[in-house]
Amino acid sequence: MNWNGEEIRVIDSDTHLTEPHDLWTAQAPASLKDKMPHVADVDGEAQWVIGGEILGRAGGGGVIGRDGSKINAQKGLFEWTIDDIHEGAYNPKVRVEMMDEMDIYAEVLYPNVIGLGGQGISEVVTDLPFRLSLLQMYNDHMSGVQEGSGTRLLPMGVLPSWSVDACVAEAERLHKMGFRGVNMTSDPQDLGAPDLASPAWDPLWATCSSLGLPVHFHIGASLTTMNFYGSYPWPSQQQDVALGIGGTMLFIGNARVVVNVICSGLLDRFPDLKMVSVESGCGWIPFILETLDYEMEENAPQLLSELALRPSEYFKRQFYATTWFERKHLPETVAAVGEDNIMFETDFPHPTCIFPHPLKTAAQNMEGLSDEVQRKILSHNAVKLYRL
Repeated sequence: MNWNGEEIRVIDSDTHLTEPHDLWTAQAPASLKDKMPHVADVDGEAQWVIGGEILGRAGGGGVIGRDGSKINAQKGLFEWTIDDIHEGAYNPKVRVEMMDEMDIYAEVLYPNVIGLGGQGISEVVTDLPFRLSLLQMYNDHMSGVQEGSGTRLLPMGVLPSWSVDACVAEAERLHKMGFRGVNMTSDPQDLGAPDLASPAWDPLWATCSSLGLPVHFHIGASLTTMNFYGSYPWPSQQQDVALGIGGTMLFIGNARVVVNVICSGLLDRFPDLKMVSVESGCGWIPFILETLDYEMEENAPQLLSELALRPSEYFKRQFYATTWFERKHLPETVAAVGEDNIMFETDFPHPTCIFPHPLKTAAQNMEGLSDEVQRKILSHNAVKLYRL
């Protein structure tokens, strides 16, 4: 599309695709179909189940209805079924048609039912080889989605974050299948692996760096952060208010990821590795980075002497963030964070998504930014990162 005098390809850097109910059963041989995650009626409600355990609600995973109307999160997440949600939330062909209508060239895709970082399936499936097979079946399905869309739908392959070796092997497999990045939980220690500051993860960082696979941390992509999500609102809050408070405070979970990664030293060891903080906005980043510099000066000067850069400088070199609703302070934020480090997103079809006119909203949000910076946020930064 033409954006202020220049043709660009708009890239939506965070959306979600609701998993079809036959994702696993369609791939499994007849003898194993009963063991696969599938949708069943549990007390009158459709649920994803596996081995007698509930994996999650088999709803629509969003708030955009069949007629294109947007409803509140309470109804969309807890009452709607997949028959109520807009077909573009789960049908890749319809999604691409929607993208054409909205002048969006490509969308980056993240999961729903398996957990935003794959942690959900890890919580209920204890058999590790079987868990790995299920995760690979998900990735195989999403590879087909990417191929079928003509590389306009770009899933981030989910890593088996309970094992460094399994992550390395899967990252290599994903790269061979044409994936443009990987989706990692922020807290592998929840699943029995070392935390991400441990040098034990260096083989994964080396693999992703050498293959040009950016590592993505979506908000709420771990058992720890989702537990925080549930605990942030006070018990007396109404459920709709609690959803809003939890959604706001999930951003803090990604601030936690950023500062821990920076202080771990891994970015010095892998200076070409790229990471993305997904669906976390960007307005908090200047304050957190300034605070991190100050706190390390006051409390950990030895760390500063060992790092090649000041903590705040690593973000501009190796991190990206996404934005969709921020308006009031966006010009100042972009100046502080870096115009090459921020990407546009819609979060379709989740509760806070900008819909049905996302580019109109983006234009309003980016008033005060130069045309060139607007084009970087809408297109150029993501085109470069995802090799489009």
